[in-house]
Amino acid sequence: MLFVFFIFLLGLIFGSFISALTYRLPRGIPFVFERSFCPICKKTISWYDNIPLFSFIALGGKCRNCKKRISWRYPFIEFSTAVGFVLVYIFLKNGIFFIGQDPTLSSLSWVALPYLLIVFLVLEIIFIIDLEYKVIFDIPVFFLFFLFIITSILISDSVFWMRLFFAFLLSFILLFLSLITKGRGMGLGDVKLALPLGFFLGFPSALVWIFVSFLTGALVGIILVLMGKAKFGRPVPFGPFLIFSFWLVLFLEDKFSFF
Repeated sequence: MLFVFFIFLLGLIFGSFISALTYRLPRGIPFVFERSFCPICKKTISWYDNIPLFSFIALGGKCRNCKKRISWRYPFIEFSTAVGFVLVYIFLKNGIFFIGQDPTLSSLSWVALPYLLIVFLVLEIIFIIDLEYKVIFDIPVFFLFFLFIITSILISDSVFWMRLFFAFLLSFILLFLSLITKGRGMGLGDVKLALPLGFFLGFPSALVWIFVSFLTGALVGIILVLMGKAKFGRPVPFGPFLIFSFWLVLFLEDKFSFF
């Protein structure tokens, strides 16, 4: 239980970093050595007002200097990251990850947890930026792709070439959809994202993943249209559905019975 609490706190810390990075990166604002600042009054935030989640609660959700409301995106991302860290740990610890014949996680042994947490953070960055700005940057996508390839080589994965072939096949299928819909149904960022995620899942898990991605995307799209939050023909970022479905399949593929 103590370790779960530690993982939760670790998630809050990384969530704070992710919330700042996903705000600054699309705007071209440096995020490595720059101190946190209020986006409204631009005043630098003191360390005691920058404690993930707890400072937001202590300040009543307002900036100490200008008294303006702090966006809920920051505590929400921090809390979501912490919960995500805990879920990854619990599912991995209890062996609930459904990886079929994929030897990656079992071969990594004790490194599996930090490995998956890194994957979680990178995918979270892609998820948030695509959701907010409808763009997927190349660097995090290809970082994952090369990470998965290097890992697969190091563990002497016997199905390496099949997974690589299938990843490119899925990517070409999504590219075809992007071309025939002129980018309205599928962006090039989604095409690239299919490479690392398709490679990691392999065949036939990646087929389930693609099916679930389109299914969840369609359901959410219909709900948004009915609620008046979207219109038919308007592009909806597909990356978040690819990422959500990736974790869903990784956690619960044995619950799906259509393959």
